[in-house]
Amino acid sequence: MKIGYVRVSSMEQNTARQEVLMQELNVNEIYIDKVSGKNTNRPELQKMLGYVRKGDTVIVESISRFARNTKDLLDLTETLKQKEVEFISKKENIDTSTPTGKFMLTVFGAVAELEREYILQRQAEGIAIAKKEGRYKGRKKIESEKFEKIYREWKSENITAVRAMELLGMKRNTFYRRVAEYKAKKGE
Repeated sequence: MKIGYVRVSSMEQNTARQEVLMQELNVNEIYIDKVSGKNTNRPELQKMLGYVRKGDTVIVESISRFARNTKDLLDLTETLKQKEVEFISKKENIDTSTPTGKFMLTVFGAVAELEREYILQRQAEGIAIAKKEGRYKGRKKIESEKFEKIYREWKSENITAVRAMELLGMKRNTFYRRVAEYKAKKGE
């Protein structure tokens, strides 16, 4: 069977281009993740790895959709190899059923990782310059007019922390950071 794997980094991004490619390649099954590729802890990737069988071929649009670093790429392809599953990346024209394809996989994986590191480095440099020039303020702080009221409800154990976070629209780390800031401000 031909198994397609499609990934974009967030729910807002569109998978249509990759899905069209998979249809053109007549894949039998498609797994789609809308999460960061920073690691291999992706639900559809894990389902796909559990699904593939000897003789199957996993097809991706490009290596960067499958793995973001060389180690993860090599680990994933090794898992496929142990299951006797081939791997094809269309953009880089890599087919692990050939010795050249296996070699090129490693080379392109290292290049993709290097490219990602360069992007992160340039981003950090740009932020540092913008901060120096006073143009960068960081992410906008999540503020809520009802924080104090909900905080008091939570402190008096009328609601759980999870419910407080839901009411405030905050994630766990943000909530507890605001709690610490509030306590420091109020001297609690």
